[in-house]
Amino acid sequence: MSDISKEFHITDPVITSMVASIQILAWAVGPILIAPLSEFDYIGRKPVLDMSILMSFFFNLGCSFSKNTAQMMVFRFVGGLFGSSPLNVGAGVISDMFDAKSRNVALAGFTLAPLLGPVIAPMIAGFIVDNLQWRWVFYVLTIFNGVVAVLGMIFFKETYSPKLLKDKAKALRKSTGNTNLHTIYEITNQKFSTRMISTMTRPIKLLFMHPMVIGLGSFLAFVYGFMYLLIITFPTMFAENYGFSKSVIGLMYIPMGVGFTVGIAFWTVVIGKTYERLEERNNGVAKPEFRLPCLFIVGIIIPIGLVWYGWSAEKKLHWIMPGIGSGIFAFGFICAFQCCQNYLIDMNPRFAASSVAAAALFRSLFGFTFPLFANKMYRAMNYGWGNTMCAFIAFLLGVPFPIYCYFHGEEMRCRFNEKFDNEQKEQDKHALKAL
Repeated sequence: MSDISKEFHITDPVITSMVASIQILAWAVGPILIAPLSEFDYIGRKPVLDMSILMSFFFNLGCSFSKNTAQMMVFRFVGGLFGSSPLNVGAGVISDMFDAKSRNVALAGFTLAPLLGPVIAPMIAGFIVDNLQWRWVFYVLTIFNGVVAVLGMIFFKETYSPKLLKDKAKALRKSTGNTNLHTIYEITNQKFSTRMISTMTRPIKLLFMHPMVIGLGSFLAFVYGFMYLLIITFPTMFAENYGFSKSVIGLMYIPMGVGFTVGIAFWTVVIGKTYERLEERNNGVAKPEFRLPCLFIVGIIIPIGLVWYGWSAEKKLHWIMPGIGSGIFAFGFICAFQCCQNYLIDMNPRFAASSVAAAALFRSLFGFTFPLFANKMYRAMNYGWGNTMCAFIAFLLGVPFPIYCYFHGEEMRCRFNEKFDNEQKEQDKHALKAL
């Protein structure tokens, strides 16, 4: 960012942070505008993903040719808008393909890739900027983006059952000549625009009206926001406190990447075993609340990582110490992400993409805003007390509510799920009347 700031004459540190984090703001808008379209039987998962990856390609290419701050921010925002789709629709695809027991492993692999991205990218970018120039960072990103787009359009298949059923009905009408063959989703009196609005507004309703999304989403949003706060402030902290070059600073993201990788391997097994053991104790009846017990532990692990990193950085201990702190935080973050994502999918599989999109909206807003006040917070409180305050907040969000949800959440979950199910039933009644 220092090279971009110099070329575009950016002197305000908030604007500098915003150029980086505005893409995360787009990730908050994308789940509302784009991701829910994948739950529309006229569209499905594949068209949304194909179009999103192509548009992301073009706007990432635009970033590489930006001439000023405004152009860069617009291209990054729109590119992030479309780039957010795989993060949210992907959870819906996993929900389509895997049952509750096998979903944990699939979700683990899906989780690791987008988390390693912010870790690997600074390492690569550091060496590119030191040896070439910052525009080559976007050239490389665009090339990778293009390869993924081509492979995805060739090999990815539709997974959304209402869309598959609609396509099957269409094929049967054509092969049999029977024009009365329709799916329940086609036999409706609702206009296309009405159904579109209903699908797109569902994540917002879930975010503001479903207590499980609000409560668990708050904890996930907070730790997600702090992850980007760390990522944005790493260059400043390691340059000022340790005198590292850009290339070496890029390597300091490795401990966080190790934490993510070890966390995936460890928590995937632990969360899965815990879920199976609780299901067995419940006479083989699974519940979404069985995803939550590991959150009780991670609500302590994450604050430990924050405190470790903050005071190590403030006291300028050996560089490995803040690295270990960031690794501990990343290790705990994986558990929080997996538990919350799994729970949101399990609590209402039909609206899995909307539930995940609601949480994505929440956490992306935090991911956008946290880097904006990071430098001011650390100047006022330094790294030690700043992280200690954040650790205390993480504990309050990460322990009491998950414990309450585990023991009393089923009744509350079912009550609020019923409200959303009733809305859908009203729409289905129109289809039944038309039969």
